[in-house]
Amino acid sequence: MTIDKSWTQIRKRSNSVVFWQGLQSFLQMAKPHVNDCGFIRCPCNRCINNAQHQLEVLETHIHRFGFMSDYNEWIYHGENVNAASSSNVPQPNSGVHDRDEMFEVLEDIISNDAEVDQLGSQSSNVQYDDLFTALNSELYPGVSSFSSLNFLVKRMHLKVMNKWTNKSFDELLKLLKLAFPKMDLVESHYEAKKLMTQMGLGYQSIHVCKNDCALFWNENSMSETCLVCSESRWKMQEGRRTGKNVPHKVLRYFPLAPRLKRLFATSKTAKLMRWHQVGKSTDDNVMRHPVDGRAWKDFDRKHPEFADDVRNVRLGLAADGFNPFNNMSISYSMWLVVLTTYNLPPWLCMKPEYLMLSLLIPGPQSPGKDMDVFLRPLIEELKELWENGIDTRDAGNDRKVFKMRAAVLWTVNDFPARSSL
Repeated sequence: MTIDKSWTQIRKRSNSVVFWQGLQSFLQMAKPHVNDCGFIRCPCNRCINNAQHQLEVLETHIHRFGFMSDYNEWIYHGENVNAASSSNVPQPNSGVHDRDEMFEVLEDIISNDAEVDQLGSQSSNVQYDDLFTALNSELYPGVSSFSSLNFLVKRMHLKVMNKWTNKSFDELLKLLKLAFPKMDLVESHYEAKKLMTQMGLGYQSIHVCKNDCALFWNENSMSETCLVCSESRWKMQEGRRTGKNVPHKVLRYFPLAPRLKRLFATSKTAKLMRWHQVGKSTDDNVMRHPVDGRAWKDFDRKHPEFADDVRNVRLGLAADGFNPFNNMSISYSMWLVVLTTYNLPPWLCMKPEYLMLSLLIPGPQSPGKDMDVFLRPLIEELKELWENGIDTRDAGNDRKVFKMRAAVLWTVNDFPARSSL
């Protein structure tokens, strides 16, 4: 029987009854061929059979992005299944995605969204469109093994590891553009940061009162003066504002929940997040991880509903000050608050790649007794994670969604920092 595929060529899909009927027929044909987890390859113009989604997401993607034009034999969705080796069928991971690991990274990020988009929803991963554009762009004409996005991520990694300045990064971009005019590059470090933020690697800038009285955040976000001391939010010159609004201090807050969800986005780290349950010592006289200590066991006794799910996250909080200028002749103290995840095995939980920077507190002096003012965004998020939890997709358990909760077990600090916490 011949399958009518003419509907896949319709461009004005929103109000087309023919397209809608054809799409429903396609989904009915594909339904028996989903895997055990309910996933199947997505033939939309963005995923091009590289990604696997549930049928509801396929419906949204095809309606929003259209059906890929060169997928003529639907062998992954029920048509002539025995012809899977046909040379006429575009195979997954072809073209620019050959050996490009960034595709899997994006799929981990997107599939970690617990809520399934509904047909016609404007939130159908629109925020990732720029990332997919960069992923589908060849770095240089004829180079299909290295996407523009992959090159950008590796270059940003080199910048951090080798402590390049923003200016040196921009100068390198100009040189590469001059030497390789056809290379697909971002224009500046600012543009690179904007793209990286879409991967969940950004932070919130929160204005702070000059005297550390309060944050201009949430209910006070639109205030022009501090509600405690009435000081202006902005720097003043001769009693008047400078050319543009410049805040006295800016707190950088790195949201915790997206970073915890990322730990469950890949099967490898998702399994490691259960180590504290399966790897604890069987000898009561041996302590090789905090799970073997009295504090951990006492916490489990007091909160059995939290301890029942081994995926719930146990955190440690550390705070300390440092001189960002690496010059001891300059009296400037900036403070950071770092969280570590004790679900992980002992050889990983203190590794730099698993330490999560949460707050970057501006100087020039130590926050002292005002530390609680700066901790407010983190405390609010920790309360939400403790009381209500957050929907998280577990890659170590067939990508099923569970309610992840988190708790801070203790703080790690020296005596000066302890007086503030």
